[in-house]
This record gives sequence, structure tokens and C-alpha cells, in this order.
Amino acid sequence: MNATLHSRPALWLRIARYPLTRLILLGGALVYMMGISEMFMGEFSKTPLLSIASAAAMAALALAVYFGFALVIERRPVSELGLPGMGRELGIGLSVGALLYTLCVLILILPGIYRIDGLNPWYFVLPALAMALNSGIFEELVFRGVLFRSMEDLFGSWISLAISSVVFGLVHLLNPAATLIAAISISIEAGLLLAAAYMLTRRLWVSIGFHMSWNYTQSAIFSGIVSGGVADPGLIRSNIKGPAVLTGGAFGLESSAIAFLLCTATGIALLIMAVRRGKIVPPFWKRDLKN
Repeated sequence: MNATLHSRPALWLRIARYPLTRLILLGGALVYMMGISEMFMGEFSKTPLLSIASAAAMAALALAVYFGFALVIERRPVSELGLPGMGRELGIGLSVGALLYTLCVLILILPGIYRIDGLNPWYFVLPALAMALNSGIFEELVFRGVLFRSMEDLFGSWISLAISSVVFGLVHLLNPAATLIAAISISIEAGLLLAAAYMLTRRLWVSIGFHMSWNYTQSAIFSGIVSGGVADPGLIRSNIKGPAVLTGGAFGLESSAIAFLLCTATGIALLIMAVRRGKIVPPFWKRDLKN
């Protein structure tokens, strides 16, 4: 009896480990840190190397906070950010993100909607690196590492997939030039794909790599608008003219039918693989029945 009492965690620790508490404490801390990171990026926007350094430092701090919460509060190994296999998984994510966005542009080049007018100097690819690091690492830690995992602990994979995707899309309504269509597109094409990558691998590196690469390729290489923001010039000087359904309009290609079809199809393929490999977590009430 004494052994049982001593082995049971303290009340405050049990409360801190509860998925909704984790969502508030860890999720809130990461969102706050992301805001600070974006503030530094704005301060150093005229000096790309300082902006990259600040984004990298804040991203490293966010990873440390995430690790610390998992190790100290949750008392578990941080398998979703484990280093063995990181290079391979990150490389897959980076490759898929760059490939999918490049395919979107190639499809627009064929009818002359996307026209290449020339190239800018190589250093035009630097500023977008800070944005890619910030969005790729912070957003994946928050939306997949905290939100998806917390909801999955309670409600299982399917409900968590729906909740995390909808929230991910709705958050993009805060961006300049955002529309409801854009938010719905982000929810389905990106929310599904990124969550499916996590469900399949049970790790965050593929989704981090994809997120970083998509945003970086969009801005640094093809001079595209990232989620309704300002279209900063990248390596390629481009001219895009065509219907908004194909170009995404002021929100960028993420709101286009082309990106929607390509990314959603990729997400569905990953989701099917996750189902076939038995990676779907049932809701807690079904887990209790099995036990």
C-alpha cells in the first residue's frame, strides 16, 4: 500500500500532465515565444543574418522548452523529436515541400500564368530563411506537437485531426489578405498533410521539414506570397497574372485550386499509409473498453 502511494505522482504533477493543461501551459508558452521571435525578426528585417540568427536562437529555445516539459513534467522520452533518423526524415520533408510547390509553379508556367522575367542576386534567398525557421519549427511544435498530440490523447486520431486542422486554418485568418476560402484551404490541404505526416511517423521532423521548405521555396525561390503576407522578392523575378482560383489571389498559391489538389492528395496518401500501418489512436473511451 505504501509503495502504491509513493509511486503515484503528486496532484500538481498529475494536473500538469493532463492534455488540456499541457495545451494551455506548453502551448501558451510556445505561442508567446513565437510572438517574441517574430518581433525580433521585424526588428532585424533590414539585416537578414541577424534575423536568421534570432529566429534560429528562438527556435532552439522553443525546442528546449518542449523537451524540458516532456522530460520534467510528462516524464517521458521525447520520441517525436528523437535525433536518430532526424536527418533522413527532415530531408524527406524538405524535399517534398520544395517539390510540391515547384510542381504548382510548373503547372502555372504551362498556360503562361506564371512568367519568369529574370533572376535576382543570390543573396535574395537569405531573408526568407528566418521566416521558414520560425514558421516551420514553432508552428509544428504548437499545432502538431502540442495541439494534435493533446487532442489525440483524449479523443483519438480522427477527432484530433479535425480539430488541429480547423484551428490551423482559422489561425491563418489573422494574416493579411486572408479570406474564409483561404482558411478552409489551409485547414484541408496543409492541416491534413502535416498531421498525416506526424501520424505516419509519430515524429515531427517530416512535418517541420515540409513546413519550412514550402514557405522557403515559395518566398525565397519563386517570390510568392506566403499566407497572405507581403511578397518579398526572391531569386526569381516573376510576373503572375491569372484567375484567383489558380493563383490564389492576394493570399498566394496556398489558396489556389492547384495547391489544394496536390497537397490534399499527398495528405490523403500519407493518411492511408498511417491507417494501413496501424498508427491510428482510438479515443480514450475505446481504449478503456479494450483494457
